[in-house]
Amino acid sequence: MGSVPRIGSLLVKPASALCNLDCSYCFYLDRETDPYSGASDRKMSAETQERLVAAFLEYSFPNSTFAFQGGEPTLCGLPWFQRLCELQVKHGSPGQNVSNALQTNGVLLDADWCQLFREFNWLIGISMDGPEAMHDLYRKNRGGAGTWRRVLQSIEVMKKQRVEFNVLCVLSQANVHKPREVYKFFRSLGVDNLQFVPLAEFDSDGKPLPYTISPEEYGRFLCEVFDLWWPQRRTMRIRYFDNIAEALAGQMPGSCCLQQSCDSYVVVEHNGDVYPCDFFVESAWKLGNVHEEGGFDTIARRRTRMEFARQKRIPHPTCEACEFETICWGGCPSTRRAQHGKPGDLDYFCEAYRMVFGKTVGPLREEVRKLLSGPPSRH
Repeated sequence: MGSVPRIGSLLVKPASALCNLDCSYCFYLDRETDPYSGASDRKMSAETQERLVAAFLEYSFPNSTFAFQGGEPTLCGLPWFQRLCELQVKHGSPGQNVSNALQTNGVLLDADWCQLFREFNWLIGISMDGPEAMHDLYRKNRGGAGTWRRVLQSIEVMKKQRVEFNVLCVLSQANVHKPREVYKFFRSLGVDNLQFVPLAEFDSDGKPLPYTISPEEYGRFLCEVFDLWWPQRRTMRIRYFDNIAEALAGQMPGSCCLQQSCDSYVVVEHNGDVYPCDFFVESAWKLGNVHEEGGFDTIARRRTRMEFARQKRIPHPTCEACEFETICWGGCPSTRRAQHGKPGDLDYFCEAYRMVFGKTVGPLREEVRKLLSGPPSRH
């Protein structure tokens, strides 16, 4: 491969942007750049499914990571995912490690789904925004009713069926001002793995939409959560704090937002089209298709992928003078261009990052030092 960065994992959208909910803040609502908005069928065919599995397992030996997202991926149905696991067994090689993850709104999950997840050791991400009133403010079904109670049922089923899961909590104006209440609620559910995703959506004039949070609100939320989490850090995982610790330890953070370039994964759409990022499923950034000759080797070498990877390092004077540059690396290209469409802008959440790094880097660096040095020797 030479100097070409390999594709570390896949984010697969088997049902594209299709969803059975009608969340007010949905990223895909009225997305003008969606290349599949007029498609009659946005579910992955059996042919594309098998080609995807065979091509990636051949490319990614010995470690192959598939993550499924949407829209809502469970709309493809349980048999689709059962066949997926069969194909992974069929096309896998001796000694190959295959891992699967699924991000879902949880509405369709039941004991049958959990049986598959447990049998093949899937990691499930459940979208939940906190207590009922917070969650249901924006996360409604097609009939306009809240979804919190149904999601809670799915969480209880997964706990009963011993399925590994974490919670993805979208931070909006519904919950960003109540960090203590949000954190304690998830702890009361027995959640020990939590990630927060901040909302940054704007109108055509760059004005924040009503549910979008400000950088200060985001920073203050995470700083307060850090204080709550710190005494429980050995029994509770919060993804953003984990990622900072990984960066301080000299490892590649699990979140691409804190990596030096945007090339650790690719997105596969329902028809096999491949893109460098879920926020950039746009015709101009298309890398190819899984059906083409050469598969993922060819896709990994595409000049377009290299050009996309360099977006993260577009210089900005504020970044170049920042003490945290080698943790943040300029932030996320999506939130750099989110407000005004300019990839060279400062990340919208820059102020939040600086608040959080200022509070957490010192304690986390010392914690990393202790963990890496190991327990004191006994003489």
